[in-house]
Amino acid sequence: MSGGQLPRWVDYGLIPFLNLAAAFLVSGLVVILIGENPIDAVKVLIWGSLGYTEGFGYTLFYATNFIFTGLAVAVAFHAGLFNIGGEGQAYLGGLGVAIACLALDHYVPWYVTLPFAILGSALMGAAWAFIPAWLQATRGSHVVITTIMFNFIAASLMVYLLNGFLKKPGSMQNETRTFEDGGRLPFLNDIFPSFGFGFAPVNLALFVALAACVLVWLLIWRTKLGFEIRSFGANATAAVYAGISPVRITVVTMLISGGLAGMMAINEIMGSQHRLLIDFVTGYGFVGIAVALMGRAHPVGILLASILFGMLYQGGAELSFEMPNLTRDMIIVIQGLVILFAGALEHMFRPAIAQFFMPARPKTAQEA
Repeated sequence: MSGGQLPRWVDYGLIPFLNLAAAFLVSGLVVILIGENPIDAVKVLIWGSLGYTEGFGYTLFYATNFIFTGLAVAVAFHAGLFNIGGEGQAYLGGLGVAIACLALDHYVPWYVTLPFAILGSALMGAAWAFIPAWLQATRGSHVVITTIMFNFIAASLMVYLLNGFLKKPGSMQNETRTFEDGGRLPFLNDIFPSFGFGFAPVNLALFVALAACVLVWLLIWRTKLGFEIRSFGANATAAVYAGISPVRITVVTMLISGGLAGMMAINEIMGSQHRLLIDFVTGYGFVGIAVALMGRAHPVGILLASILFGMLYQGGAELSFEMPNLTRDMIIVIQGLVILFAGALEHMFRPAIAQFFMPARPKTAQEA
């Protein structure tokens, strides 16, 4: 994730902006082919996500999920690891949140339950990331393959648990009972009614996500462990030569990454759904990869990229309603283009920009 010799504002600002502009340019061409005006589409998308307070509340709600999954991917990036298992780790994090809420919601208020929900989600997410981490560190099994496989295992495990053990008695739905008030995070509209968020489910998990951004920044750039993680990611051979254990760094980094992904469930399970149910993750783990790439694996960048994808989710819903020709599938195409240009084509503009900004150096005798 290093920017080489490029100025930081170029690597962290200009290149992501160009990637995003290219994605929206191609999306605009697709909108024209459908027969709609791309300028009108952009206006609807922005208005639907930022133009009124309830829509902005939904944008913040979606952004909260992306902050957790983006941070999870970013921490792994810094160690040269590609954690693509955020979906499964978030699933198991939901189990940790549900266990805490089901056990405590009758007896204590939500602010007593919340620390246990955070701990439970982080522990379950970390536990689900441990086996892929251990297999890569000790057996050479690639973490990309194992984490993808564990996503499917997690989904099957949740179906089994919700069908057999956690289902509400007498219910035909694959979900737990609804939590009592002691297992529900307050909505921001209930705490700050003047904000006018309406029915938007944005809740106190947003502040947990912001705190996670600060803690990840402190970990990666202000601690010895963070220095070891970045050193191992930059040059694993040199890091080992310097006495950094590759097994320890791989396992510890993936535990932190999995814990952050698991904490996404706080927003969905304790903050919005108020019960554990099937498919509550709905792709947030995979979008977190694009968020981390676009945000350059930095918490500030991830925060901004999360808001952008929150706008795409909420504004896209408004867009499909206001312009029926732009169906929900078209919105997914636009999101996919953003992911494509932010991820797979991230280096498309870099060579030309590097030539422009990096000063020319004199040729060596060998090059001459």
